[in-house]
Amino acid sequence: MTIERVIQQRRKDLGGFEVGRVLPYGPRQMVGPFIFFDHMGPARFDPGFPANVDVRPHPHIGLSTLSYLFDGQITHRDSVGAIQEIRPGEVNWMTAGKGITHSERFEHLRHEGGRMDGIQAWIALPQADEETDPGFVHFGADELVRHDEAGLSAVLIAGEAFGAKSKVPVHSPLFYVHWTLQPGARAQLPAEYPERAAYVARGQVEVDGQTYSEGQMLVFAPGQPVLFTGVTEAIVMLLGGEPVGPRFIEWNFVSSSQDRIEQAKADWRAGRMKLPDADDQEFIPLPGDPPPEANPMS
Repeated sequence: MTIERVIQQRRKDLGGFEVGRVLPYGPRQMVGPFIFFDHMGPARFDPGFPANVDVRPHPHIGLSTLSYLFDGQITHRDSVGAIQEIRPGEVNWMTAGKGITHSERFEHLRHEGGRMDGIQAWIALPQADEETDPGFVHFGADELVRHDEAGLSAVLIAGEAFGAKSKVPVHSPLFYVHWTLQPGARAQLPAEYPERAAYVARGQVEVDGQTYSEGQMLVFAPGQPVLFTGVTEAIVMLLGGEPVGPRFIEWNFVSSSQDRIEQAKADWRAGRMKLPDADDQEFIPLPGDPPPEANPMS
């Protein structure tokens, strides 16, 4: 069998907006360097929905975040000065390193209404890069590597796969690919990385004679190629890479050191992490802390 484990997303209400949490999951903390994988939505919003659905400024360390949408629009603001709309098929890549703060707001959807559907992934940085300087880059849909053949459309989002390399500046060997499969179309994931998984974001696919549906992640055993067949029109996200070693994860912090996470918690609690200049009027307190009386330093 090529399938080692099937992970079902767990629905989580973030305050008016549901996500499907996939990673981390029990004994399967990571796939390659991917340590966190959320399916945002799918959800439909009417114009004028409340602002509490927005993700207020919050901190990260020790990781890169990758946001990728199928539908909708998000406004990103961060503490290195980036202000960026992300639209379907584009990539927002934010490297936290030694520390960054950012917000994600649904301003366009609040004005226009519409559907939100996408994936946010966290990629753990290798230990040598955990304290790198924070940064942010954005890539438009026309900057991504694409391949189309009968019944299959493929987009290389990040890393290297299928003989191609993305422009996204990753820190360790990985791959992240968006497949759209038509009914009956077949496509194969090669065995070039030791850790690989596929997440069914929409529709149904067949693998090893079994049908898998939206919200399921298939984690594959190493060393064998994996053949997919579209049952319906389907979106499949392929991900994985070389492992970077075990990590501690608490709230929005990822590190190879629990002491470093404790330091990050103390820094956030004490207001030592700079908020985005363009969004510094509120923030998310550390879980368990009382609501803030004033802004942390900006």
